Amino acid sequence: MVAYLYTILTKILLNQFIHKIINMRVIITLLGLLIGLVVQAQEQPAKQQPDQKKKTYEVLASCGTCNFKMKAEGCPLAIKWNDKFYLVEGTSIDDHGDAHADDGFCNAVKKAKVQGTFEGDRFKSTYFKIVKTGDLKKK
Repeated sequence: MVAYLYTILTKILLNQFIHKIINMRVIITLLGLLIGLVVQAQEQPAKQQPDQKKKTYEVLASCGTCNFKMKAEGCPLAIKWNDKFYLVEGTSIDDHGDAHADDGFCNAVKKAKVQGTFEGDRFKSTYFKIVKTGDLKKK
């Protein structure tokens, strides 16, 4: 009789332990999915298709500090249009490859087609695409 009760209690306790493990796995999986969704909800770079209704500008693009000699912190993406320099918002220098690579924005000035608005010394980009014509300047 004692052995029978021992067997039943062991099965009940083991069954509860297995349910706790399964519940922990479900909780960890759901937590992982939640973290993945939060990470994906970051700001996206400028869209990849131009708006046919808006004006497209062909500009020179590079690192504002390294090549355009602008006074800015770090290596910001900048454009040159009509002999004026503008820091770019809406996309960053890192959205277009490694800035410090041999052909990166800190070592080359490139042509780009852009859309957006000029506001003071800033260009608020809604579209930014490098034109594949080669580098205009190498260090």
